[in-house]
Amino acid sequence: MNQNINKSDSILKKRLRKFKTIKRAYYSLIILFSTYIFSLSATFFVNSTALMVKYTNNVYDLGEEFVDLNNNKVWDEGESHVDEPQYYYPLFKKIYKNLDYEASFFGQEFIKGKKRFGKPHYRILKQQLKNKNNGDYVIMPLYPFDPYEEVLTELDEDYTDSNNNGIWDIGEPLIDNNNNGLRDEYRPPTVPDRYHIMGTDSQGRDVLARAIYGFRISISFALIVATFSYLIGISVGATLGYFGGRLDLYGLRLIEIYASIPFLFTIMILSTFIRPSLMLLSLLLIIFGWVGITYYVRGEFYREKSKDYVSAAVAMGQSHWNVMFKHILPNALTPVVTYAPFALIGNISALVSLDYLGFGLQPPTPSWGELINQAAGNLQNWHLVVFPLIFLAVTLFLITLISEGVRAAFDPKIHSRLR
Repeated sequence: MNQNINKSDSILKKRLRKFKTIKRAYYSLIILFSTYIFSLSATFFVNSTALMVKYTNNVYDLGEEFVDLNNNKVWDEGESHVDEPQYYYPLFKKIYKNLDYEASFFGQEFIKGKKRFGKPHYRILKQQLKNKNNGDYVIMPLYPFDPYEEVLTELDEDYTDSNNNGIWDIGEPLIDNNNNGLRDEYRPPTVPDRYHIMGTDSQGRDVLARAIYGFRISISFALIVATFSYLIGISVGATLGYFGGRLDLYGLRLIEIYASIPFLFTIMILSTFIRPSLMLLSLLLIIFGWVGITYYVRGEFYREKSKDYVSAAVAMGQSHWNVMFKHILPNALTPVVTYAPFALIGNISALVSLDYLGFGLQPPTPSWGELINQAAGNLQNWHLVVFPLIFLAVTLFLITLISEGVRAAFDPKIHSRLR
């Protein structure tokens, strides 16, 4: 006989099963989670550093076969050799060793007539190797732009600077792609085109790349702030609700005084002598963000501590810590879980608002609010407003649908025996 026939599911399993039946919330959670995982791995998909380079350097390397004309068993200048191609993995070297190849390593000392320092320009290198047609190639990420680089200069029409004055003069050889007799230069910001799906910002940086990395920062910021705010708020609310008395009376008065401190003014004052950073903003929102959940947890502990199972735990000699967090807290999590999505919405909106006002993350950190701020002074750059707002609206809409499903699934009336 099956002994599990009469075994009932826990309330948590019933709530999770109820949540899955709310399709719009369940699928919104899958979409948001999948998108966030993609953003966390965006380094491999949205980046200007090559995944792999097959490169023949046209010089003799130790170990390559050569024709030893003078039989001295070493390669000498002028002796022919088999130039074996080498395989390089620049992105993995950059991630795991924090190193970049120098531009000269791939023969890119000069690009468009200008000396290049630092890492190679892999998109141009890819075109150069393609033009040589000698079997070398570059494999780029899915979207070969990163959120920090200026991407427009490479689109300028090539020319030969005969007098070395750094600009194109009429009469100098020019690759005139559109046959207009002039050298066309791209200046930021540019609207969406076949190169940049969402255009570029006022610094010539790709908007889609910055929006994707901005999504990663926004969600990570919201999760971190909500987690630590809830840890503080639950601890304080549980303590006040469980012990009550004078501790609760004086504790609430202190919290009310503390909550009256204006958050925005505090940020403005601190930003005058401290440069805002992700860590500083997270810390400030954690310091101010725990108050709201404290009231809900306090109320739940007041309601639960008078029940029989709490009296039984105390009679058995359980410590206050065990009674609070092992017995009462699992039965007081409904408001915590229900309001968590709304906390994420508030944290994302706070970060975007601070970035827009100039008190948030500092350039060149990718940020939706910073993109919108760029367009504020020139509304002709519609793409700097529309695309960040689309990202923001869709993200908040998905979280709202999730919060609706969580609220319905965790409604205590659904599984109550007293209905």
